[in-house]
Amino acid sequence: MAIAISPIAHALQVKVVPSNPKLGDTLWVVAQYDNPSINMTPQVSMGKQTYQTFLIGQNQFRALLPTTPLDKPGPLKITVSGGGETKEVTVKLAKRSFPTQSIWVSGGGSDGTDYEFDKVDAFKKLVTPDKLWKGKFLRPNQGSVTSGYGIRRYYNGVFAKDYYHRGVDYAGATGSPVIAPADGKVALVGRVSQGFKLHGNTIGLDHGQGVTTIYLHLSRINVKEGDFVKAGQVIGAVGATGGSTGPHLHWGLYVNGLSVDPVPWRDRGFE
Repeated sequence: MAIAISPIAHALQVKVVPSNPKLGDTLWVVAQYDNPSINMTPQVSMGKQTYQTFLIGQNQFRALLPTTPLDKPGPLKITVSGGGETKEVTVKLAKRSFPTQSIWVSGGGSDGTDYEFDKVDAFKKLVTPDKLWKGKFLRPNQGSVTSGYGIRRYYNGVFAKDYYHRGVDYAGATGSPVIAPADGKVALVGRVSQGFKLHGNTIGLDHGQGVTTIYLHLSRINVKEGDFVKAGQVIGAVGATGGSTGPHLHWGLYVNGLSVDPVPWRDRGFE
Protein backbone atom coordinates (compact mmCIF):
# COMPACT_ATOMS: atom_id res chain seq x y z
CA MET A 1 0.00 0.00 0.00
CA ALA A 2 1.39 3.38 -1.00
CA ILE A 3 1.77 5.95 1.73
CA ALA A 4 1.24 9.59 0.82
CA ILE A 5 3.96 11.83 2.21
CA SER A 6 2.99 15.44 2.79
CA PRO A 7 5.60 18.08 1.98
CA ILE A 8 7.36 19.46 5.03
CA ALA A 9 6.29 23.01 5.74
CA HIS A 10 9.06 25.47 6.45
CA ALA A 11 8.71 26.47 10.08
CA LEU A 12 10.96 29.53 9.89
CA GLN A 13 9.88 32.55 7.86
CA VAL A 14 12.11 35.63 7.45
CA LYS A 15 11.31 39.18 6.31
CA VAL A 16 13.70 42.11 5.90
CA VAL A 17 12.52 45.74 5.82
CA PRO A 18 13.33 47.83 3.87
CA SER A 19 13.84 45.44 0.98
CA ASN A 20 15.89 48.07 -0.90
CA PRO A 21 18.05 49.68 1.81
CA LYS A 22 20.66 52.37 1.26
CA LEU A 23 23.76 53.30 3.23
CA GLY A 24 22.86 54.47 6.73
CA ASP A 25 19.52 52.64 6.89
CA THR A 26 18.42 50.46 9.79
CA LEU A 27 17.38 46.96 8.70
CA TRP A 28 14.41 45.39 10.43
CA VAL A 29 14.73 41.58 10.35
CA VAL A 30 11.67 39.62 11.49
CA ALA A 31 11.83 35.86 12.03
CA GLN A 32 8.61 33.94 12.60
CA TYR A 33 7.92 30.28 13.36
CA ASP A 34 4.88 28.75 11.68
CA ASN A 35 5.00 25.91 14.19
CA PRO A 36 3.66 27.26 17.53
CA SER A 37 5.48 24.53 19.47
CA ILE A 38 8.85 26.09 18.61
CA ASN A 39 9.93 28.58 21.25
CA MET A 40 13.63 28.82 20.44
CA THR A 41 15.03 32.35 20.11
CA PRO A 42 16.46 32.64 16.59
CA GLN A 43 19.96 33.93 15.86
CA VAL A 44 20.51 36.65 13.27
CA SER A 45 23.89 37.44 11.75
CA MET A 46 25.20 39.73 9.02
CA GLY A 47 28.82 39.48 8.01
CA LYS A 48 30.88 38.60 11.08
CA GLN A 49 28.41 40.18 13.51
CA THR A 50 25.63 38.40 15.38
CA TYR A 51 22.68 40.47 16.59
CA GLN A 52 20.34 39.82 19.49
CA THR A 53 16.69 39.13 18.65
CA PHE A 54 13.68 40.07 20.75
CA LEU A 55 10.18 38.66 20.97
CA ILE A 56 7.65 41.06 19.39
CA GLY A 57 4.63 38.78 18.96
CA GLN A 58 3.52 35.17 19.09
CA ASN A 59 6.44 33.11 17.73
CA GLN A 60 7.76 36.33 16.15
CA PHE A 61 11.19 37.82 16.80
CA ARG A 62 13.01 40.90 15.54
CA ALA A 63 16.59 42.11 15.23
CA LEU A 64 17.68 45.60 14.21
CA LEU A 65 20.77 45.72 12.00
CA PRO A 66 22.72 48.95 11.37
CA THR A 67 24.36 50.11 8.14
CA THR A 68 26.62 53.14 7.84
CA PRO A 69 28.28 55.33 5.17
CA LEU A 70 31.46 53.30 5.72
CA ASP A 71 29.85 50.08 4.47
CA LYS A 72 30.45 48.80 0.96
CA PRO A 73 27.38 48.98 -1.30
CA GLY A 74 26.24 45.70 -2.78
CA PRO A 75 24.73 42.41 -1.62
CA LEU A 76 24.15 41.98 2.12
CA LYS A 77 23.69 38.38 3.23
CA ILE A 78 21.62 37.95 6.38
CA THR A 79 21.55 34.54 8.04
CA VAL A 80 18.77 33.51 10.43
CA SER A 81 18.94 30.24 12.37
CA GLY A 82 16.34 28.73 14.68
CA GLY A 83 14.11 25.72 15.21
CA GLY A 84 16.56 23.47 13.40
CA GLU A 85 16.45 25.61 10.23
CA THR A 86 18.73 28.18 8.67
CA LYS A 87 17.52 30.76 6.20
CA GLU A 88 19.64 33.15 4.15
CA VAL A 89 18.21 36.38 2.78
CA THR A 90 20.18 38.70 0.53
CA VAL A 91 19.30 42.35 0.05
CA LYS A 92 21.15 44.88 -2.05
CA LEU A 93 22.57 47.80 -0.09
CA ALA A 94 22.35 50.78 -2.42
CA LYS A 95 25.00 53.44 -2.77
CA ARG A 96 24.17 56.86 -1.39
CA SER A 97 25.89 60.16 -2.00
CA PHE A 98 26.78 62.14 1.10
CA PRO A 99 27.90 65.79 1.06
CA THR A 100 31.57 66.54 1.71
CA GLN A 101 33.21 69.33 3.66
CA SER A 102 36.77 70.61 3.58
CA ILE A 103 38.14 71.50 6.99
CA TRP A 104 41.45 73.28 7.44
CA VAL A 105 42.89 73.10 10.93
CA SER A 106 46.09 74.42 12.45
CA GLY A 107 47.48 73.47 15.80
CA GLY A 108 46.00 70.89 18.12
CA GLY A 109 42.23 71.28 17.84
CA SER A 110 39.89 70.08 20.57
CA ASP A 111 40.97 66.71 21.98
CA GLY A 112 38.68 64.63 24.14
CA THR A 113 39.59 62.74 27.29
CA ASP A 114 39.90 59.00 27.81
CA TYR A 115 37.25 59.30 30.51
CA GLU A 116 34.58 60.71 28.19
CA PHE A 117 35.41 58.32 25.34
CA ASP A 118 35.20 55.32 27.68
CA LYS A 119 31.84 56.48 29.07
CA VAL A 120 30.35 57.23 25.64
CA ASP A 121 31.65 53.99 24.08
CA ALA A 122 30.14 51.91 26.90
CA PHE A 123 26.82 53.74 26.53
CA LYS A 124 26.61 53.10 22.78
CA LYS A 125 27.06 49.35 23.34
CA LEU A 126 23.99 49.02 25.58
CA VAL A 127 21.52 46.31 24.55
CA THR A 128 18.75 46.11 27.16
CA PRO A 129 15.74 43.79 26.74
CA ASP A 130 12.72 46.11 27.03
CA LYS A 131 11.51 48.11 24.03
CA LEU A 132 10.67 51.53 25.46
CA TRP A 133 9.92 53.60 22.35
CA LYS A 134 6.54 53.72 20.63
CA GLY A 135 6.07 54.77 17.02
CA LYS A 136 7.88 57.58 15.28
CA PHE A 137 10.62 59.56 17.03
CA LEU A 138 10.03 63.27 17.61
CA ARG A 139 12.29 66.10 16.51
CA PRO A 140 14.57 66.83 19.51
CA ASN A 141 14.89 70.56 18.79
CA GLN A 142 13.05 73.06 16.59
CA GLY A 143 16.18 74.75 15.23
CA SER A 144 17.08 74.46 11.55
CA VAL A 145 19.27 71.55 10.45
CA THR A 146 22.80 72.78 9.74
CA SER A 147 24.61 69.45 9.25
CA GLY A 148 22.90 66.26 8.21
CA TYR A 149 23.83 62.66 8.85
CA GLY A 150 26.70 61.07 6.95
CA ILE A 151 28.66 64.15 5.84
CA ARG A 152 32.22 63.15 4.83
CA ARG A 153 35.24 65.38 5.38
CA TYR A 154 38.61 66.37 4.00
CA TYR A 155 41.05 67.53 6.67
CA ASN A 156 43.78 69.77 5.25
CA GLY A 157 43.07 68.33 1.82
CA VAL A 158 43.20 64.66 2.90
CA PHE A 159 40.02 62.56 2.81
CA ALA A 160 39.15 61.09 6.21
CA LYS A 161 38.22 57.50 5.28
CA ASP A 162 36.86 56.54 8.71
CA TYR A 163 34.96 59.77 9.39
CA TYR A 164 31.31 60.53 8.82
CA HIS A 165 28.99 62.88 10.68
CA ARG A 166 27.33 60.62 13.21
CA GLY A 167 24.09 62.48 13.68
CA VAL A 168 22.13 65.62 12.86
CA ASP A 169 22.98 69.15 14.02
CA TYR A 170 20.23 71.62 14.92
CA ALA A 171 21.13 75.33 15.10
CA GLY A 172 18.99 76.13 18.12
CA ALA A 173 19.59 79.23 20.19
CA THR A 174 21.41 78.84 23.49
CA GLY A 175 18.89 77.74 26.11
CA SER A 176 16.29 76.47 23.62
CA PRO A 177 14.71 73.21 24.83
CA VAL A 178 15.95 69.77 23.91
CA ILE A 179 13.27 67.09 24.21
CA ALA A 180 13.34 63.32 24.35
CA PRO A 181 12.23 62.04 20.94
CA ALA A 182 10.91 58.83 22.48
CA ASP A 183 10.46 57.13 25.82
CA GLY A 184 13.72 55.99 27.34
CA LYS A 185 15.97 55.70 30.35
CA VAL A 186 18.76 58.18 31.05
CA ALA A 187 21.83 55.96 30.83
CA LEU A 188 24.52 58.64 30.49
CA VAL A 189 25.05 62.11 31.90
CA GLY A 190 28.42 63.71 31.26
CA ARG A 191 29.53 67.21 32.14
CA VAL A 192 32.42 69.42 31.12
CA SER A 193 33.40 69.64 34.78
CA GLN A 194 33.79 65.84 34.81
CA GLY A 195 36.07 65.72 31.79
CA PHE A 196 33.65 65.80 28.84
CA LYS A 197 36.00 68.18 27.03
CA LEU A 198 35.00 67.27 23.45
CA HIS A 199 31.36 66.19 23.78
CA GLY A 200 30.49 68.95 26.20
CA ASN A 201 27.53 68.51 28.52
CA THR A 202 25.99 65.26 27.31
CA ILE A 203 22.87 63.14 27.78
CA GLY A 204 22.44 59.57 26.54
CA LEU A 205 19.04 57.86 26.39
CA ASP A 206 18.58 54.10 26.23
CA HIS A 207 15.39 53.23 24.31
CA GLY A 208 15.94 49.48 24.64
CA GLN A 209 16.87 46.57 22.38
CA GLY A 210 20.10 48.17 21.19
CA VAL A 211 18.64 51.60 20.32
CA THR A 212 20.27 54.63 21.98
CA THR A 213 20.32 58.38 21.32
CA ILE A 214 22.87 60.98 22.39
CA TYR A 215 22.69 64.79 22.84
CA LEU A 216 25.88 66.88 22.85
CA HIS A 217 27.09 70.44 23.64
CA LEU A 218 24.21 71.18 26.04
CA SER A 219 24.06 74.34 28.13
CA ARG A 220 21.78 72.72 30.70
CA ILE A 221 20.97 69.18 31.82
CA ASN A 222 17.55 68.59 33.41
CA VAL A 223 17.84 64.86 34.17
CA LYS A 224 20.04 62.43 36.04
CA GLU A 225 21.20 58.91 35.29
CA GLY A 226 18.48 56.36 36.00
CA ASP A 227 15.57 58.71 35.24
CA PHE A 228 12.82 57.44 32.94
CA VAL A 229 11.75 60.09 30.43
CA LYS A 230 8.70 60.30 28.19
CA ALA A 231 8.57 61.37 24.55
CA GLY A 232 8.37 65.17 24.40
CA GLN A 233 9.82 65.71 27.88
CA VAL A 234 12.42 68.50 28.15
CA ILE A 235 15.74 66.90 29.10
CA GLY A 236 18.11 69.83 28.60
CA ALA A 237 18.92 72.93 26.57
CA VAL A 238 21.02 73.78 23.53
CA GLY A 239 24.48 75.15 24.18
CA ALA A 240 28.03 75.38 22.87
CA THR A 241 29.94 73.37 25.46
CA GLY A 242 32.83 71.11 24.49
CA GLY A 243 34.24 71.11 20.98
CA SER A 244 31.69 73.43 19.42
CA THR A 245 32.14 76.56 17.31
CA GLY A 246 28.68 77.87 18.23
CA PRO A 247 25.40 76.94 19.91
CA HIS A 248 23.79 73.85 18.41
CA LEU A 249 22.45 70.44 19.32
CA HIS A 250 24.19 67.36 17.97
CA TRP A 251 21.72 64.45 18.00
CA GLY A 252 22.94 60.95 17.23
CA LEU A 253 20.98 57.69 16.99
CA TYR A 254 22.78 54.38 17.44
CA VAL A 255 21.65 50.84 16.70
CA ASN A 256 23.75 48.08 18.25
CA GLY A 257 26.64 50.49 18.69
CA LEU A 258 26.73 52.02 15.19
CA SER A 259 25.48 55.45 14.12
CA VAL A 260 22.55 55.17 11.69
CA ASP A 261 20.51 57.80 9.88
CA PRO A 262 17.92 59.13 12.38
CA VAL A 263 15.61 60.47 9.64
CA PRO A 264 13.80 57.15 8.93
CA TRP A 265 13.14 56.82 12.66
CA ARG A 266 11.31 60.15 12.52
CA ASP A 267 9.60 59.62 9.15
CA ARG A 268 8.22 56.12 9.53
CA GLY A 269 9.36 54.72 12.87
CA PHE A 270 10.33 51.17 13.73
CA GLU A 271 7.66 49.37 15.71
